[in-house]
Amino acid sequence: MEKRLQKTLIRIVDDDTSFSGALKFLLETDGWCVECYSGGRDFLVGDSPSVLGCVILDVAMPGMSGLEVLEEMRSRGYATPVIFLTGHGDLDMAVQAMKDGAVDFIQKPLNESRLLEAVAKAVKWDESHRGWTIESTDEIKRFETLTNREKQVIRLVASGLINKEIAERLSLSERTVEVHRQNASRKLKLQSVSDITRLLSHIDEKN
Repeated sequence: MEKRLQKTLIRIVDDDTSFSGALKFLLETDGWCVECYSGGRDFLVGDSPSVLGCVILDVAMPGMSGLEVLEEMRSRGYATPVIFLTGHGDLDMAVQAMKDGAVDFIQKPLNESRLLEAVAKAVKWDESHRGWTIESTDEIKRFETLTNREKQVIRLVASGLINKEIAERLSLSERTVEVHRQNASRKLKLQSVSDITRLLSHIDEKN
């Protein structure tokens, strides 16, 4: 099935990898792009909050609970909507989650149709409330400060090439490529390949 929106991402945060794998399959079958994280800290470090979508967040996880993850997201200003999942939830926990800003609270075992409906509503909310942000416009302005060589390098990074392959493609030393890549990332204030790819996609759409 064709992906619904290439720049929309559903994040699953659950320490039960077999469950998250099955949920990923369900969502991808429904046309969504999906990323899985085995814990709250991995999610907070690895996610790109500027990418539209939603977070499906397990409440009971070791190390950092779902409610603690949501609290940290809000303290960082993450606007991504959250759907809570739990096999241990009760009414008080659901009320607290909704007070903290969750858009839905669903108990395991899942009702698949309800979950898919909740995801669609959460993504629609995110698209209507965030869309193209000032932050993204600032990123485009920062991209224009790159030299032509830095733009070449960062586009090849976004295409999935490693430094050695980029060096061969551009007839440069690997060290020179590394310097251009570091300079471009510093100017863009973007480190992850997914964030860089998202930015270049927006730029190419506007041109």
